[in-house]
Amino acid sequence: MEVIVTAVGPDSQGLADPIVHYVTGAGANIHEIQMYDRGAERLFAMLVRVEWPVEQESVATLRERLTEIGRVKGLTVRVWSRDEHARPPRLAICTTFRPEPPLAILRGIRDGRLKAEAAVMIGNRQACRGLAEQFDVPWHNVADEKGSPDNDRMVQLFDEYEVDYIVLARYMRVLPPRTCWEFAGGRIINLHHGLLPPFPGFRPYEDAFEHKMLTYGATAHFIVPELDAGNQIIHQSTITVRPGTSLEEIKRLGEGDNEPTCLAEAVRRVVDREVTLRFHRVVPVD
Repeated sequence: MEVIVTAVGPDSQGLADPIVHYVTGAGANIHEIQMYDRGAERLFAMLVRVEWPVEQESVATLRERLTEIGRVKGLTVRVWSRDEHARPPRLAICTTFRPEPPLAILRGIRDGRLKAEAAVMIGNRQACRGLAEQFDVPWHNVADEKGSPDNDRMVQLFDEYEVDYIVLARYMRVLPPRTCWEFAGGRIINLHHGLLPPFPGFRPYEDAFEHKMLTYGATAHFIVPELDAGNQIIHQSTITVRPGTSLEEIKRLGEGDNEPTCLAEAVRRVVDREVTLRFHRVVPVD
């Protein structure tokens, strides 16, 4: 069974060895290992993807053992496997203002196009609360009156609701590197409202319009600690407009249909196991 282990905590010496030694000593094959050390923040992070011998030791037992190692070393350790539970994957849908992307996910689940469960909706604004109530999904606002989120509270909710995948459905805040590493390995899906790589950042429609583009798009990608970086694209979709089309009309077309469709298709590809993330690259599942 494939298992992803992440460990995050204050930087120090000898943090990786106990985890690696335990999984290899139990007979696991390591398929991927990454370590991250940001000196300025003194943050250590590690991801280990293994083939775990569940016939010898359960994933739950592995979690207990590594959690204890983390306690001794001052690390937060997470052990996750898509196959640990015989149920559809559970999604955390994170929102800010726009309701169309989360609505596309919720409708896809309701209509059977997305074989997943909406475990929780989390917002840094109240705009999508009514949508959560309409679909009977637990709702949590984790931000102050200015929309600044409590990132620690978000992580607590991800754990509380036993989330498999985090979907940033036009969630207009950047997750801190620590959160990205805690749920690394292809567990965070982001909708960017522009084509990557040429139009990153927070104003991709405006930037493309200033370049007199006639094709606009949306990009759904796995999150890694660097913002909109690398080769983690799951799906892109585009719209083409006639010369002279106003920016307002372009944004109406993009936000109303193209972006939600792009996100829903990306989530489907992930939950249907068509693609996954390996060494920060999107690859087809064997």
